[in-house]
Amino acid sequence: MKGIVLQRGLASNIQLVELPKPVVGPTEVMVQVKAAALNHRDEWCRKGLYPNLRDGVILGSDGAGLVEDVGAEVDPSLIGQEVLINPGKNWGANEKAQSKEFEILGMPSHGTLAEYIAVPADRIHSKPKQLSWEEAAALPLAGLTAYRALVVKGQVQAGDQVLVTGIGGGVAQFAAQFALALGAKVFVSSSSAEKLEQAIAQGASSGFMYTESNWSMQALQQTGGMDLVIDGASGNTLSNLMEVCRPGARIVFYGATRGNPGQLEARKLFWNQLQLIGTTMGNDADFLNMLQLVEKFKIKPVVDHCFPFSQAEQAFDHMKEGKQFGKIILVP
Repeated sequence: MKGIVLQRGLASNIQLVELPKPVVGPTEVMVQVKAAALNHRDEWCRKGLYPNLRDGVILGSDGAGLVEDVGAEVDPSLIGQEVLINPGKNWGANEKAQSKEFEILGMPSHGTLAEYIAVPADRIHSKPKQLSWEEAAALPLAGLTAYRALVVKGQVQAGDQVLVTGIGGGVAQFAAQFALALGAKVFVSSSSAEKLEQAIAQGASSGFMYTESNWSMQALQQTGGMDLVIDGASGNTLSNLMEVCRPGARIVFYGATRGNPGQLEARKLFWNQLQLIGTTMGNDADFLNMLQLVEKFKIKPVVDHCFPFSQAEQAFDHMKEGKQFGKIILVP
């Protein structure tokens, strides 16, 4: 079978290679991958910025496909079913935070950027009927992360004013879609005027260019302040995010692409009763609830571009450029 592996001895750091088809274990299923999606962690692996890297590991955390075979201890009626894969494994018994054994498909274990993948049977779920293969592949990791950030940690309520930063990325896109479906009023930020226009066309009330020095004050004056902020950048933007909040607001971080904040304005934090909340991925219950939300409101993931496996390097470069609006998909 064909698979896209990390290979740091090459200029591109990735390679499309022929690999043995995996052997399905007693409690596993074999999924013929119809579509897979890129996440930033794949590009971080490519750049050497992820822990426990090993050359030869198949990258990719998101995938959807057909169950082709099952292990001896798995219900054979699953064969032929259309499924998507929950990429998180070994969350643990504490629903509040993942265990030390938690890992994500695609590093250090083989991932979804291959024609076939063997995964534990409890990692597969029925593909929502309204979704294409490409849309289904776009959903798992980013959709789960967005759901936990917005609903579980952010406790979003109908009527809340929600700011989603960095609109265009997968998690941000899902956070905006989920918030709109749940009756919140959504605002977005970006460094791209085109992305702001796209978000407004899809239901956001307004957008702000975070490259403008006074954007947070403009946002506060225009909106009256946010009840909830969903952010994946952190860094020195934290001060701006605190400025745009109403008293009692929640700021939920699911990433730190801009690094750590240079300073924390403690007085603004405690005087305005703000909450700074961290989150990542989600547990199995979160995944099921996320799928129910997608099916109930017929949410369709935004797909930016589809590439064949043979154009893997172009797909990774497209993510590195950061110009996408929605998910980047790879198909065998």
